[in-house]
Amino acid sequence: MRKTLSTLLFFFAFLPGFTQTHKFQSVFIYSFTRYVQWPDAYNQGDFEILVLGDSPIYDELKNMAAAKKVGGDRTIKVTRINSPGEIRRCNILYVPSNKSALIDNVLAKVASQSILIVTEEPGLGVKGSDINFIVKDGKLAFELNQAAVNRQNLKVSNELTRLGIMI
Repeated sequence: MRKTLSTLLFFFAFLPGFTQTHKFQSVFIYSFTRYVQWPDAYNQGDFEILVLGDSPIYDELKNMAAAKKVGGDRTIKVTRINSPGEIRRCNILYVPSNKSALIDNVLAKVASQSILIVTEEPGLGVKGSDINFIVKDGKLAFELNQAAVNRQNLKVSNELTRLGIMI
């Protein structure tokens, strides 16, 4: 598994325009599902990803969901929501940069839930996002906030912690 994610990170990090493309972020998000463990109650039924607001990643995640499953048999359901008030139990919540001002509301809403929060705005990893996409030295990378992951009662594999920028 580590080799698969490492290969993806290496390959996509050098593609021109990669930092502008949500398509590859969706590939990473799918890969993250292999390296994050949710509590048993979150491992039943569909694997649900919520996207807050309008973002090109919504369509990319929908395309990915049509072709992939989590854990071999769980259907991926991608839903767009318009406000933090609509957040409900899910596995992953994606907060695009155009909704980053809402991060405090998002964090308050998910405080007692085991939801992996993925963002794409500098500074949001430190602010409490679990995984935050950033551009470092012209390449896409991700920050991993272990304290935030622990608060969400999630477990992240050692492979993912080695590949991420720990904050």
